Amino acid sequence: MRYIAPARGTVDPAVFTRWPLRAWQQPAGWLQAVDWPTIDALNATRPADMAERFVAQTLALLGDGLHYEQRIAEHDLIATREANWHDLFNAMVWLRYPAIKRALNAQQMAEIAHMGPKQRSRPQYAMTHFDEAGVLVVLRDPYLLSLWDAHDWYGLFWRERQAWVDGRAEVEVFGHALLEHALTPDKLLVGKALVWLGDVTMAYVRRDCATAIVGGHVLRDPLDLRPLPLSGLPGWHPASGEEGFHLNAACYQARRDGRVYPPAQR
Repeated sequence: MRYIAPARGTVDPAVFTRWPLRAWQQPAGWLQAVDWPTIDALNATRPADMAERFVAQTLALLGDGLHYEQRIAEHDLIATREANWHDLFNAMVWLRYPAIKRALNAQQMAEIAHMGPKQRSRPQYAMTHFDEAGVLVVLRDPYLLSLWDAHDWYGLFWRERQAWVDGRAEVEVFGHALLEHALTPDKLLVGKALVWLGDVTMAYVRRDCATAIVGGHVLRDPLDLRPLPLSGLPGWHPASGEEGFHLNAACYQARRDGRVYPPAQR
């Protein structure tokens, strides 16, 4: 079922105090102000090294006949629907993670050149899943990875819930559809994760992720991505502080027979 975001001004203010949206409050007012940020406002906050710019998605723009990715690659134009939650979050992700977005665009263009604009390859599906629902995860305790491998969600999010607070595990949401879904209170969020194992910073992970995408080392198949029920994390869902939530939450799925995850990035 297609998700329909709440109208601006009707969003429960509580969602902006919980993760993941509490991490996306800058620039101030973009999420909670009465008025939508304009295209000019989006462009005014671009990093100095970001050549791409946002442009209103109009019939005139779409009349150029270009694929969305092609317009970015050849003209540095990111088609953006105005007054639209999904595209606002996409723009905010571009502003925060331009290198990763640029890497995805380059690989999408490589696949389009191979497959044509109307067919999609396994790598394209993987990149789209990550673009929409992607999560970057650092695990500094290998025991946590073993729980994740086994889909031991009770162990990972209840017995070891302190790990997500004390620095043994760290999460950043990249997928703009995940951010949009977080506008709905009680929505159970599940991310598509790439995971790094070791004592590395999230800044390193962001750089390494972009490099790995460009090099074709990750996102070559949708099965490269690990499901991560984000609603189990401390403070991400109103009920995540209750043990009962972790016993029967609908977002906690058993591992399918034969499902094996690729090794974590190191």
